[in-house]
Amino acid sequence: MKRLITKANIILEDKIIRNGSLLFSESGIEKVAAYNLEAGPDTEIIEAEGGYLSPGMIDTHIHGGGGFDTMDASPEALTEISQVLAAHGVTAFLPTTMTMARNQIHSALENIRQAKKQGLRGAQVLGTHVEGPFISPDYIGAQNSKNLIKPDLELLQDYYDIVEIVTMAPEIDGALELIKELKKNNITASAGHSAATYEEFQEAYQAGMNHFTHLYNAMTGLHHRKPGLVGAAFDSDATVELIVDLIHHHQAVDRFTIQAKGIDKIILVSDSMEAAGLEDGEYELGGQRVIVEAGAARLESGVLAGSVLTLDQAVRNLMEITEISIPEIFKMVSLNPAQKLGLDHKLGKIK
Repeated sequence: MKRLITKANIILEDKIIRNGSLLFSESGIEKVAAYNLEAGPDTEIIEAEGGYLSPGMIDTHIHGGGGFDTMDASPEALTEISQVLAAHGVTAFLPTTMTMARNQIHSALENIRQAKKQGLRGAQVLGTHVEGPFISPDYIGAQNSKNLIKPDLELLQDYYDIVEIVTMAPEIDGALELIKELKKNNITASAGHSAATYEEFQEAYQAGMNHFTHLYNAMTGLHHRKPGLVGAAFDSDATVELIVDLIHHHQAVDRFTIQAKGIDKIILVSDSMEAAGLEDGEYELGGQRVIVEAGAARLESGVLAGSVLTLDQAVRNLMEITEISIPEIFKMVSLNPAQKLGLDHKLGKIK
């Protein structure tokens, strides 16, 4: 069956078509026009009424939502998370694992594999983002230090078909070997939860590491004599994740990060946990108690524990705090993540 969306402000890569229309079917987009297309027989008409039509957003770092977590390792959990995401304009995602016991990680990965194979009612699973357990105890964040292990070539070996990103600390023993192995299998090695120096990242970059997990958070900061991981991010062409919830960092930091790195190198992520889409209260992340208050998720120690952000809100936040155009903002939640995953031939843009 064909569907025709009319009277829409259609967000393309470099401009917005005002009062346009779009014809699509199960096989994809068939026509985009700056005028009202004629509806054929048996075509469902959807009136956008001047609303915006954007590419589906892609969240490459998300732990949970709607009261469920990726580490629940159940079909119900991923289904509920996918529906929360779809309600906020996210059409694809990477369920993100935590630093937990080896068998728990494997259970979550197997569940993700089945969800990708079978499909979900909401946003679709493109693979997984493995955050830890190869990270630094000095920048543990909201991960559980009891489950840290050294880089292990065997932990993920049976799941290379679904692993898209691995967040790890490049300075720990065995990291460079794992980075090379991941690159060989077209998996992104991302620096995060790390005490690495600028120089240690350069070595990892040569081995294939080319991404940064939630830039600024849980990593060595920028100092004028010790650039750290933040300095390394600015002094490389690696892509970076940015959590624009106006809690993880000051809005001025969001502005100068985009200015310094450029639109094409930034991927907006939510890093949201199970409380996304729900009210303030007590929740869990990686088996740890999390208190959500005034939109901020924190462990009892006060450490930030992911977020309750959704990507549509991240877009609205950037619209408020920057002068960046709407098409440029949407690149950071659609085309850029699609390119990082090698899926920009079919996702991330309206074409």
